[in-house]
Amino acid sequence: MTDEQIQALVATAKPYSLALLHWGPERAMDGADAIELEHQRRMVSLRADGVIAVLCPVGSGTIAGVAIMTVPADEAEKIMAGDPCVQAGMMRCEVHSCHGFPGDTLPA
Repeated sequence: MTDEQIQALVATAKPYSLALLHWGPERAMDGADAIELEHQRRMVSLRADGVIAVLCPVGSGTIAGVAIMTVPADEAEKIMAGDPCVQAGMMRCEVHSCHGFPGDTLPA
């Protein structure tokens, strides 16, 4: 990669938000399965609506998932505060501003 190629790529960067979902203390609470199903339904709906560009559930004991969102961080925080698992204390969400390159995709 030449310096010019790197600069050309950097010039295409767009703002996004990175939402990191961590498992919370109420992960195994009574009714957790039903609440998590509603969380999944909501996340997939946000993806279908274009609010989430990339959705990655994580199979970890500490991190529940990662989402790259197409909205500013303050809006992403409000959206994620309404998540059923976040409201129940099953997950907590940490949002960061980030930049990405439009057209990047996950390999098929």
